[in-house]
Amino acid sequence: MDRREEARGAGGGKRLFLGLLLVTGLLLGGIGLATWLVPQVWAGGESWLAALLGAAFGAGALLVGAGIGILVFATLFERDLPGTRRLRGLLIRGFFPPLVAVARLFGIPKEKVERSFVAVNNQLVLRSGRRSRPERMLILLPHCLQVDACEIRITGDIANCQECGRCPIAGLVDLGRRYGVHLSVATGGTIARRIIVEQRPEIIIAVACERDLTSGIQDAHPLPVYGILNDRPEGPCFNTRVDLGEVERALARFVSRPLPGREKDSDTAAGG
Repeated sequence: MDRREEARGAGGGKRLFLGLLLVTGLLLGGIGLATWLVPQVWAGGESWLAALLGAAFGAGALLVGAGIGILVFATLFERDLPGTRRLRGLLIRGFFPPLVAVARLFGIPKEKVERSFVAVNNQLVLRSGRRSRPERMLILLPHCLQVDACEIRITGDIANCQECGRCPIAGLVDLGRRYGVHLSVATGGTIARRIIVEQRPEIIIAVACERDLTSGIQDAHPLPVYGILNDRPEGPCFNTRVDLGEVERALARFVSRPLPGREKDSDTAAGG
């Protein structure tokens, strides 16, 4: 399975993230139990500090266990459990660093955990069934998609692209035009956040590497962000590529009006 299949949630992409959550919960529960029991065994009496620490670790274990249940429920039944959206947000924003630390114990690279995180996130966004009018959607792109030799500045306005075809930007501009969706190019996280605040989209389709997608999804929460990994044939942040077919499939999934080329069919059907 390649990186993009993992990020789409195909096959076992999301199982790593859920597995790490489970291991983290078991570790917290084990530490809590040991913290509570060891002083009693060695000192022959109960320590209030040990009991307090044990309760704190136990609460953390319960929180992780609840989070696993919430994520599995949302994935299987295509809806959130009532009142759990904030807890899911806490898991997305707060538990990623501990999961990376646990992954290190097993020699799992951070990049692989990030891909699995994106896969889980994409699955949840897809399962939510949310759609949006094209004018309230945003395709957020990294600057490294533009070929390095190009002298045209597109970060302020992607419409400046001359569509020479040397990089994926021309194809993305065409997609944006056909679907009526706004595209923006960001040179970093600060610019990306500013674009989101200005555009106020309802759904974002973001193209980036594992690291930037992970931080972007966390920063934008609770705004739904569907992540698409870029390809890096010449190394990180340089002349990167993206599968335009994957971007169009995401657009077709989230745009709430008839797709380009099918308006006539809809008009014909409406007119009888």
